[in-house]
Amino acid sequence: MPLAWASVFNPRSFRGRLTLWFGGLSLATLFSVGLYVGDIATDELADFGGQSLHISARSAADLLASQLAERDREIRLLSQLEVYTRGDLRDPGIGQMLAARRQTFDQYAWIGLTDARGRVLQASDGMLVGQDVSQRPWFQAALQGPYTGDVHEALLLAKQFPQRTPDEPLRFIDFAAPIRDAQDRVRGVLGAHVHWSWVTATVESVVTQSAARRKVEVLITNSAGDILYPFRLAGSVRMPARSRPGATYEALTWSDGQTYLTSQVEVQARTSVDLGWRVVLRQPLDAALEPVRVLRQQLLLFGLVAAAVFALIAYRLATRVSQPIEQLAQAMHHIERGDQPAVYPQESEQVTEIRQLSDSIQSMTGALLRHERELEVLNASLEQQVRERTEALSIANQELERLATVDALTGLNNRRRFDARLNESFQLMRRTERAFCLMLIDVDHFKAVNDQYGHQSGDEVLRRLGHLLTQCTRVTDFVARYGGEEFVVLVPDVQNEDEGLHIAEKIRAAVAGAAFPSVGHLTVSMGVSCARKGDTDSATVVERADQALYTAKELGRNRVVQL
Repeated sequence: MPLAWASVFNPRSFRGRLTLWFGGLSLATLFSVGLYVGDIATDELADFGGQSLHISARSAADLLASQLAERDREIRLLSQLEVYTRGDLRDPGIGQMLAARRQTFDQYAWIGLTDARGRVLQASDGMLVGQDVSQRPWFQAALQGPYTGDVHEALLLAKQFPQRTPDEPLRFIDFAAPIRDAQDRVRGVLGAHVHWSWVTATVESVVTQSAARRKVEVLITNSAGDILYPFRLAGSVRMPARSRPGATYEALTWSDGQTYLTSQVEVQARTSVDLGWRVVLRQPLDAALEPVRVLRQQLLLFGLVAAAVFALIAYRLATRVSQPIEQLAQAMHHIERGDQPAVYPQESEQVTEIRQLSDSIQSMTGALLRHERELEVLNASLEQQVRERTEALSIANQELERLATVDALTGLNNRRRFDARLNESFQLMRRTERAFCLMLIDVDHFKAVNDQYGHQSGDEVLRRLGHLLTQCTRVTDFVARYGGEEFVVLVPDVQNEDEGLHIAEKIRAAVAGAAFPSVGHLTVSMGVSCARKGDTDSATVVERADQALYTAKELGRNRVVQL
């Protein structure tokens, strides 16, 4: 090791002492600042996390309260309809109305009506018709007025529905209201059982993905502090007593011995019966303060880096002071080794060491510049090769993307591209209420074409049909091959359902009037469905269109059916 570098590690040398002083002082300063900032950040982050939990809990409680009130109001308003208060409660049309209501809100597990003695007269899907429910709490309570019941396990309906969660029994909440005639006498009771999963999905919807990654957990408790949700905690965990009543959040120790940031908000639903539920959000305190731990680690790392930088600066300053002495020592060392002539600092000049360093730098710089020019030439060649390879790769990727989204036979968009466009249109409708129509098109008797004329003629029919679809639709419409002899057209921004039906009739007529090579005339059957506000997902639209297509086939083909 050269003498100039060895002196850095000697604590008795000037360089060594100055380096240690600067490095130690900077490390101690940053370590102290890190502790102080960490303490402040801990308090601030805990408060921020608690307030965030409270905001989310409040949002979940308000949303759940609104949903519960809406269901309660819906049942009360339905019970006041004239068809119930004056009509024949055994009319089959009432059963159809109940089934339609259950389809409108698919979280209804059961909706039905009874006579005044508690015998079920009408129900969705005919479930429990003829059963005696006079001993059920919801029926008895509804004889006096509107009723909203707490969560309970399924009894009569337990065998009617599949188990949604293997480790959790099927549970419902009840809504009921009396049916009264013009003299205010009870004619019967309108009741509904709603899946408990609707309640849990409602409160879970407010927890974002980022909150889930921070281990934020949603619970629902009753007024006594018993856990209603999640079921795995029911009966084994209770809400701990609050240490600061009225506080928006607290750090509470739960029965598992772990401390959680906890915020609870009462579900103030304007329902017929106050359920006394509370939405509770909790987050492990360690998870809430995880950013502080990371911050402290980063501050420590920064302190170490800063100490090294300050030490290096101290070393450079000390070098400028001790350079003449070290130059002399280096000259002595060269004399001892005899590897090159010694260069001494001249006493008559005050900057001898700087001149010597300048000469060395000039020599080194010349060599570096030569190497740099060589590297530039090499880099230019490499960059050119990289550009060429990149352009080739880009072209190949574009071709792969085209092959992945275009049907090879017809040149139309393929099923994969259609699924993506359908999902985009459905999400756009959710945000902007801009509806769209979906058309499923199937070639009538296409198998007979393949059997009689051969598959090459069948392929030509599909190509010709794809061309006709493109001609009969707008530029903004989306045409794709759905599979086999089925095609699909997605019409965006429709003003009403008649617009989609008009386009579908235009396509059907154009196909019926066209001549196909080797085959002659063919017809198509079409199913049309427009997206609606009540659709839960895009698959619902496709299912309606598919059912409409099936109906068109049953009605004799060469027609358009819209559902």
